Amino acid sequence: MTRTLDVDYLVVGAGAMGMGFTDALVDHSDARVAIVDRRHGAGGHWLEDYPFVRLHQASTFYGVASTVLGGQVQEQGPEAGLHVRASQPEIVDYYARALERLRATGRVEVRTGCDVVGRTVVSRISGRTWEVPSSCRVVNAHYLSPSIPAESSAPFSVADDARVVTVNDVVRLEEAPSQYVVVGSGKTATDACVWLLGQGVDPDAICWVRPREPWMLDRALIQPDPAVYLGVAATTFEEATASASLDEMFLRLEDAGVMLRIDRSVTPTMAKTPTLGVWELDLLRSIEDVVRHGHLRHVERGRLEMADGTTVRVAGDAVVVHCAAEGLKNPPLVPAWRAEDITIQPVRAGFPCFGAAVTGYVEATRHDDAEKNRLCPPSRFGNSLVQWADMNVRGARATMVLAGEPDIAAWANTVAINPARVPPAYAASEELGRVRERLAASTGPGLEALTRLMATG
Repeated sequence: MTRTLDVDYLVVGAGAMGMGFTDALVDHSDARVAIVDRRHGAGGHWLEDYPFVRLHQASTFYGVASTVLGGQVQEQGPEAGLHVRASQPEIVDYYARALERLRATGRVEVRTGCDVVGRTVVSRISGRTWEVPSSCRVVNAHYLSPSIPAESSAPFSVADDARVVTVNDVVRLEEAPSQYVVVGSGKTATDACVWLLGQGVDPDAICWVRPREPWMLDRALIQPDPAVYLGVAATTFEEATASASLDEMFLRLEDAGVMLRIDRSVTPTMAKTPTLGVWELDLLRSIEDVVRHGHLRHVERGRLEMADGTTVRVAGDAVVVHCAAEGLKNPPLVPAWRAEDITIQPVRAGFPCFGAAVTGYVEATRHDDAEKNRLCPPSRFGNSLVQWADMNVRGARATMVLAGEPDIAAWANTVAINPARVPPAYAASEELGRVRERLAASTGPGLEALTRLMATG
């Protein structure tokens, strides 16, 4: 028999976006919600990710609005003085506890191991079905769900005699090969290289297939300190205004200590801009065998076939580590509020958890969809330099719109996942005052410059 769920919202996806939206919505309204996910619990891709993964940013910036993840400062190690970055088990546990808090309200039902077909929820486990009433709003919280190696095929063909493993399975090897071939340019590949080097693998035993060179942010500057974080925004606008091209702007940001690149002899074309520790950068630079012939197309024992037709010889026993999933998605931007659904997307540039939370808060406190869309225009994730600039222009403009709403501004200033919040203890800081003056003076010219640079490249 099909049961009807007595809910006002059907949230499809219990990852960071779905949980962030539901947490804020439930805390600021009397809404009844059903959260549905195909996986066995909350946390999205973190449930399946590689075991040595950590957040690339401070944990404080991640999670749901009601509950701080992390918050402590590291006291030892190469990142002493920086905020902690949660590990995969810590993130999974955090979301499990957040889900229980939502359940405890009595207004949230959770259906895991389920698919959503139209307005029907179907259990993969029992086959049971549930429908939602016509008045229920569907919330698409998986529009930007990342692809990870554990759940996606390698984007290259593999001969029967080749040894290829996902980044998840590199920890399960029973015998060390003479060479590792790491495939990918993003955070997963950098994590794999850092982990292998940390396990004592010789840098000369790693071949890194890096189709594109990435720009990354210095992690020491993306911290829950408003004077530091807002200083990055001010510097970005200042350097954009002084630049004749996006390449020049990124090089200026590198000179200012904001951006990092692995090889200073190559100008990067990739700008997803995860954060990176300087200690990690030093390790990555120790790998000298870097293959730059585009994407890997085919793997055979002892050889790699590259997109440009080049054949690269590798060890006969080499283990190829697949880190080349698409990762962050960059589909077309759509209005968050449409007749058919609410589609969760970033609002402030680079911080999707805050975007999900502010979308939930606006849904709880506003009644007109056109007004909601005005308050939460979607941003994107960066990929190319142009997309990174577009992300920052959209995010900055959205931030100014939200700041013009007194209740939203007051709420956002209490929320740890808002990177621009100013806790009361910082309000009288002279350093913060100087940074705010720089930001106020540079924002208008900086946005104009970024828009100009996006058009010229």
